[in-house]
Amino acid sequence: MTALRQLEFPDAAPLELVSVGDWWRFAVSCLVRSDAEFGQSSADAGQDALFLVLGALDLPLDSFDQMHGFALTNSERKHVFNALRKRVLDRVPTAYVLGFAEQMGLRFVVDERVLIPRSYIGELLAGGLRDCIDDPASIASVLDLCTGSGCLAILAANAFPDADVTAVDISADALDVARENVALHGLDDVVSLHQGDLFAPLGKARFDLIISNPPYVTAESMAMLPQEFRHEPELALAAGDDGNDILRRMLQEAKAHLTPDGILLVDMGHNRDLVEAAFPRLPFMWLATESGDAGVFMLHARDLP
Repeated sequence: MTALRQLEFPDAAPLELVSVGDWWRFAVSCLVRSDAEFGQSSADAGQDALFLVLGALDLPLDSFDQMHGFALTNSERKHVFNALRKRVLDRVPTAYVLGFAEQMGLRFVVDERVLIPRSYIGELLAGGLRDCIDDPASIASVLDLCTGSGCLAILAANAFPDADVTAVDISADALDVARENVALHGLDDVVSLHQGDLFAPLGKARFDLIISNPPYVTAESMAMLPQEFRHEPELALAAGDDGNDILRRMLQEAKAHLTPDGILLVDMGHNRDLVEAAFPRLPFMWLATESGDAGVFMLHARDLP
């Protein structure tokens, strides 16, 4: 039983909470006292509370400084209260409570059919992959493997406007969400979606750039996942004893689907040591992001087996 349950979460919205700032402060306190877990589109209680309160009010997520003193209507207070109650007592991640997540300033529909967008590749795409690609116009084709919500495929389409983008996922449910996001961003004619296991639905197609945020959670870590993370599809997380089950298969097949000068870009989270131990002969280049250089590696087609 959490500390917050022991303190009895109120049955109705507290009358003394009037402004956006009041609700943010209350939400932070609730999240901290309930030992909530973060890392699914927000880094800490402060960020998560901002996302929840502003998102529930349909306000821009960067508008707190302008909005913190504004009073909520009774219906708005009830809506924020119910969202917070679901987040705290049911341990539902905020993105699922609200039905959307934002990455690099773009909004994506999400629910429990897809992983909540948080890949470091999004940041790299927003920067045009400057450390990897000299001429963005040279990228004519992009493949997003394990696309989930389709967020990286959409960010890639924006980064490389002259490219055709292909996205693949094994989950038909995930592709239904991706299809909704592709339509939301007006990219139906740019991003094509395919169901299948990694490269299986692509025939002999080759691409200038392959990106992927595949499942990489180890069996040990899966057994210890916090409750919030258990709302995400296991298919999008679990990757065997060392977290490399999907990556092994990807590396075996990737060269056959890259152009001669093609690039493979993969986000393996905090598994750098596990990746390098499993593939000691591959010349991984780990790319720097705001979170460091542990997450995303690059390989050229010529370096692949």
